[in-house]
Amino acid sequence: MTFYLLRRLLQAVPVVLGVIFAVMLTIELIPGDPVTLMLGEHATPESVAAVRQALGLDKPLLVRYMQYIGNLLHGDLGRSLRERRQVSQELADVWPATLELTGAALLIAVVCGVLAGVVSAVWPNSLFDGAIRLTSLFGLSMPVFWTGLTLIVFFSLWLNWLPVGGSGSLRHLILPAGTLSLPSLAMVARMTRSSVLEVLREDYIRTARAKGVREQAVVLKHGLRNACIPIVTLLGLQVGQLLGGAVLTETVFAWPGMGRLIVRAIFARDYILLQGAILVFALAFVLINLLVDISYAMFDPRVSRR
Repeated sequence: MTFYLLRRLLQAVPVVLGVIFAVMLTIELIPGDPVTLMLGEHATPESVAAVRQALGLDKPLLVRYMQYIGNLLHGDLGRSLRERRQVSQELADVWPATLELTGAALLIAVVCGVLAGVVSAVWPNSLFDGAIRLTSLFGLSMPVFWTGLTLIVFFSLWLNWLPVGGSGSLRHLILPAGTLSLPSLAMVARMTRSSVLEVLREDYIRTARAKGVREQAVVLKHGLRNACIPIVTLLGLQVGQLLGGAVLTETVFAWPGMGRLIVRAIFARDYILLQGAILVFALAFVLINLLVDISYAMFDPRVSRR
């Protein structure tokens, strides 16, 4: 198991380095100059050149990339161009809010999605199964921002049950977490249904039923457990979708998290803050996929021997 984990960690290193370079290259290709945005349109060419030199923007991309990696190894993410604060401090202020939102959305997707998928697999082609498949298709088809705006109009403006946006209480969390979780919930429900349905057709399931094992134990112990690997794989991928969807969801609901920070950094051309935020997202995604790989070894010990 130790060798398996070390191999996975080493495989994650080039992924993170590649993400950093891709972000820096993308920012380099975006039209506009962050120094001009900082100093204003009426800044003199001399002052613009001086600031670019002070920030290191006059150096080639590869040189700046190597310097950034070197600073990163010392725990230095740089200083925001707009706020003039350490990027690590900026991220520390907003990361808990994003973690709260994505954690709540993931919990809703896992609990509701797995439960709906198992029930649909146990009673296939029933009225409930048809309703779940139709609802999941709706959840996959609706864009996150449109779902959020619809829920705001219905629950906040018409019924006045929940606040329009902001944070600070459970009532503020319900709408953004529900909006963010809907596509993942639909995917988990569909994957759980198909996986459990396939497992329930296996010979050992018929054998367990023939031995008189209770149907609940057959479904949960023998069916769901053996269908977990594709579900866990999907959950690992859905974490990336939740982090990406948080950008739109936090913007719609004015949630003070990483998503709004990234949008603010893009408009301000604060590439140092943007690099740090995307780096944190990449590290979180790599960590989640590492946990998924570990869970593979738990569900199927043969995986760790490969």
